[in-house]
Amino acid sequence: MNSYPSELLNQLAPVMFVAGLEDLTLQPPQTPTRTTAPQDPFAALSTRLREVLLSQRKAAIWQPEKNRTFKVLLADKDMRFPPRKVEDPQTHTMHSPLSPLTPTSPMYPDGLISPFWIRKHTTLVPAVFVIFMRIYESPVQQPRSPLDVPDADREREREVEERRRDTELASDIAQRKKHMNEYGVKLTVVLLASRRMLDDPALDARLTFIRRQSGLDPRAALFVLSPVSQAEIGDFVRSLQDALYEPAVEYYTNHSKRVRRKRNKHSQTASSYPLPMSPIGAAGTTPRPLRPEGWTVRYEYKMACFAEFRGEDEIALKHYQDAYSSLLIMFGSTAILPPRTKRWSEARVLADCINVKICKLYLYNNEHSLALAHHNSHIRRFADFCRGWGVGEETFEFWAWLARQHRILAELLEEGTKSTLKIPSHFRTPSQTAALIAAHTLDSSTSQRTLMEAETQRLLGVNPMQALQHPGFYYYMAARCTERRRERFLSALESETATATPAYATEKKVDHLAVMVELYTKAHDNFKHFRTAGNQGHDRFILWIVNKIAETYCMQRKYQVAVRFFERIARTYRHEGWTSLLLPLLLTWYQCAQQLGDMELSVRLLIEMLSHGAGYRRDDPDAMQEDLMAVLKSTVPSSTNKPLVIEPSESEPILESCIVFWKPDVNVGEAAPFQISLTAPSGVSMSALPFTTLTVEFSADIPPIVVQHSLGDNGQALSQVRKIDLGLISISASPQKDKLEARVVEGVLRWGPGHTVVLAGALLSDTPRTLSIIKVELTLQEGSWTIQFPLQLIKPRHRHPIISRWLVSSQPPRFTPITWESYSELHIHHRPHKIQVSLAHHAPAYLGEEYPIVVEVCNTDERELDMVMDVLLQPTEYDEAVNYISVDDQRSSSLIKGVSLGVIPPGASLLKTIYLCSSGVAGDRTIDISVQSRSTATPEPSSPASPSLSADISLVDKGETLQTLVVSAVEAFKLEHDVTYRRSLRPQPGPSDLRTFDADYWDDRDGGEAIVASTFVCSGPSSVAVEAIKLIREDGAYAKVVDCSVEDDTDVLAEWLPGDEFCGSCRVSLAPGDELEEDEGIPGPGAYEITWRRVLLDGERGSPSTSRFSLPPLRPPTDGLIALLDTPPIARLHEPITIRLTIRNRHPSRSANVTVHLETEATDSFVVAGLRSGRLPILLPGTEEQILWRLIPIECGYVKVPRIRVVDRRRAVEQAQGGQGPLPDSESEADAVRIVDIRWDVKDASASVKTARISMDDSTRKGEPIILVVP
Repeated sequence: MNSYPSELLNQLAPVMFVAGLEDLTLQPPQTPTRTTAPQDPFAALSTRLREVLLSQRKAAIWQPEKNRTFKVLLADKDMRFPPRKVEDPQTHTMHSPLSPLTPTSPMYPDGLISPFWIRKHTTLVPAVFVIFMRIYESPVQQPRSPLDVPDADREREREVEERRRDTELASDIAQRKKHMNEYGVKLTVVLLASRRMLDDPALDARLTFIRRQSGLDPRAALFVLSPVSQAEIGDFVRSLQDALYEPAVEYYTNHSKRVRRKRNKHSQTASSYPLPMSPIGAAGTTPRPLRPEGWTVRYEYKMACFAEFRGEDEIALKHYQDAYSSLLIMFGSTAILPPRTKRWSEARVLADCINVKICKLYLYNNEHSLALAHHNSHIRRFADFCRGWGVGEETFEFWAWLARQHRILAELLEEGTKSTLKIPSHFRTPSQTAALIAAHTLDSSTSQRTLMEAETQRLLGVNPMQALQHPGFYYYMAARCTERRRERFLSALESETATATPAYATEKKVDHLAVMVELYTKAHDNFKHFRTAGNQGHDRFILWIVNKIAETYCMQRKYQVAVRFFERIARTYRHEGWTSLLLPLLLTWYQCAQQLGDMELSVRLLIEMLSHGAGYRRDDPDAMQEDLMAVLKSTVPSSTNKPLVIEPSESEPILESCIVFWKPDVNVGEAAPFQISLTAPSGVSMSALPFTTLTVEFSADIPPIVVQHSLGDNGQALSQVRKIDLGLISISASPQKDKLEARVVEGVLRWGPGHTVVLAGALLSDTPRTLSIIKVELTLQEGSWTIQFPLQLIKPRHRHPIISRWLVSSQPPRFTPITWESYSELHIHHRPHKIQVSLAHHAPAYLGEEYPIVVEVCNTDERELDMVMDVLLQPTEYDEAVNYISVDDQRSSSLIKGVSLGVIPPGASLLKTIYLCSSGVAGDRTIDISVQSRSTATPEPSSPASPSLSADISLVDKGETLQTLVVSAVEAFKLEHDVTYRRSLRPQPGPSDLRTFDADYWDDRDGGEAIVASTFVCSGPSSVAVEAIKLIREDGAYAKVVDCSVEDDTDVLAEWLPGDEFCGSCRVSLAPGDELEEDEGIPGPGAYEITWRRVLLDGERGSPSTSRFSLPPLRPPTDGLIALLDTPPIARLHEPITIRLTIRNRHPSRSANVTVHLETEATDSFVVAGLRSGRLPILLPGTEEQILWRLIPIECGYVKVPRIRVVDRRRAVEQAQGGQGPLPDSESEADAVRIVDIRWDVKDASASVKTARISMDDSTRKGEPIILVVP
């Protein structure tokens, strides 16, 4: 931003001048004191006020806050403002000193806007002028005695003196007010007074007198302040700014109106503007006035600035855009703005600054795309203008201007991000969830559309030129343009075509490399600051910027700094395999190393460049090795006692290595062939490099193999593929240290472009182990140089996958591809044991029985084996299942480990029985059987044969055979229950019966009896022999077993075939208590226990097993008001019988008003003696009443009992009592009571609905009771 005037870029804010604070300490002292007075409180107040006022707002380019603050400047209270207008001596007209119409103006005659105009409104003329002044305070006269009365003469003199001082003060303010009114500036006076003065009752009158005499405005023109604390000073300054903000806005609004009137007046006369008649060449001698387009630019720019002063960003943006559009019209004509003139340069600066203002105002409103679009449009349009002006891409001026545009945007964004600007993220994020999209849909349709557009943008990607980036991106663009600027300047310097232009002299003073380093460094810092988590793209681009910094340092001849950067970059490029970026970096790094005289670094870099093959000098394969040999022959290393080691982790391997074992797994005593292929990179030759030895080292105690270079046939050319035989390498179980001498083999160690050398050999071991080739090292010697190349055996060159292959024939070369895995490691182990494990059992298993599984282990090997068996019972997915296994005397619910099977000779076998017991839920049970064997011929050693052997490799000849068995467990019996309920027929005790309060009293009035009929079914596929079946009674508080039919039945103790059924029943008395919940069942008071044995296929019977089946939970139904009819089933003709009607009220709280009616007809078959119609006593809850009738049958056959009706008149009585009327005679309002024949008093509970109790009133039988009458 330093390339442009700061006045044209800074954010404009209302200006306030403050005067009078520096004179407070010069006031005459108050009443003298005898002791040393402390610091004047008004001097401290002045210092604090200056600090608070000057800290309100600083000049800055980025200030988006819309608060009521001013840009405060300290001024002299006697300062005079510059003249608004001056007289033209020729035309005798008045114009502004900065107007193009004033001959003495720097803008005369065709200038647009000078930075002095902005400086005038920001530093010379304020919107508000605040002056601090002291109000006169009379000295305090201390009375000599508390009893002294006030002196009237002295009081009169004090008032006269105060009025005189106030008059002088008002006159001074009036003169300043008059000067301010000429410029429309608001004058505000702050009178400073002591705290004593604030309590003076005459203060209000004095302030009113001063305001009226001075002519101050009645609003926000006069304030009073006393010495206060720092916090209170801040509150005063805020209130002062709030009060003066509206006058300041009005001040700039008046300026805008004045400028708008001028613009409108000028636009009306623009059509009559005379065109210049002088040629372009005469423009320097004949001044031309400013054209209408220029006046439009001038007026629009002024109105934009005044709107910016007011804080109206939208209005300012519109005027800036209009001014910019008029500027484009002016630049479009060379007659209006001739290129390379002073006004042309001023207009370009103004256009660039207006572009920055427009972009900034867009960014204030978070319109990032519009800001970037205007910036790109500005660059595109003025790039077209530059081509027409002759300063296109071939000139350094163009690139200097373009670098400034990118840099100023970067600096603007950088200032914004330090405050409130948020750079949008353009990286792909996880897709929006359906819930989030639905939430946005509920908010509004606009939110949904915005969300969908953002999601589409993420999926399709964005154009980087159309998406606002962080400042680092534009700093990088500015640095790249500066590179082009330097290139064009050097080209112009060589051709001497632009040395005569003024721009050349200015450009010659520019340190391009320093500017490039600065810009690249800022780009690097911003890229690191805005780096997102998990974004590798940014990390790699940061390294690219660091690379550009290093290259710039190299051009500055700061080689040591450049080398440090190259080391950091190359480490990442090697790790990630960016060969295309690493190759030019190595070349520049090598040049820096040569300039520094670091020979070891030069050798390392040459070897690394050599390892990249055809990446360098493809036309000359011998060039790289010639350069390396020249360095080795002409220089010496820094240390001749220590070889130079080229670590494979720091660079690409000079040879691509591949290790292949023909068989990855072999037995002890079997030879394992292997090959090591070493291939040179294509495109470069290493035939002249003096490799002397090649060392191969193994992972075990195997002597290393050293291949020494032999000259061979000097006249014979190197073949494409050569083979070096390493022979058979035997490995003993206990190697001696004196036998670990290196084995020397001779061979040709020279490689041409793409040549391959294959080292072939075989390994033979008498002990099990894991072998691998851990090191292949190549040694080069030339003069004083000794260079070692440890080859990394698992790292492919250039990160390409290794194609493993086996050399079958060298003449002609023929390879076989290797398709299996783990070809680079050899596993030597004992021969596997030959063991057969078979399982015998009779599936399925029954729940509750010990199911036998016979395991037969047969040794089919020729070795004697010691065997141990482990049995694992896998857990089931059912929580209710309880399982366990047992072998011999061991029992476990999961694992039985270490069951010894003893030593089994060859050809022998052994039987072992495993018992599985399953209970709970039917399903599959899984058993894993592991038989572990060990050869008795190989005792287990206490320690490994060699300390280099891995601890997990055992030398003992062991083996393991696994078997998995899935056993299906089913139920031997299935039991179904059918429950029916009956009411208790015993006489019911009354409410006052004391027996019901005894603890041992069994109250079955509400429960009655339950008949549980159980059906046993033999559901398994095998027969079972039932030895015992009984009911285990578990009487509880609410239920007890009365009797059971299976206790005396011996017919069931027999052999049951699959599908056989047996039925038994038991009678349960129920006594539900008050503690029982409504939907809670009564637990069954017992369980059936069946003792049985499985009948095997051979007729034998298995071990005894027990199955247990609990009685079902019982839910007895409830009654309300019920009538029970007891009639004999058979009667004899003409013999009297008795029928009994029992009416019970089982409602817990409601009494019953019951009437009984016996209705006879002429056709009835009985003669009845008893109650025909009558009302029973009131039935309280829990009571019952009985009615008896004597009947004499007079017909034979099935005859009906006379009809009996029972009604409850409780509801009718309640209605009569509520209406205060007589009891109705009709029984239509009464409730009929259901009469139940106790002979059919049975309820089936199997059809119960959910858990609700069943009412016995819902009987399915219809009609009156029937009696069989016999003769």
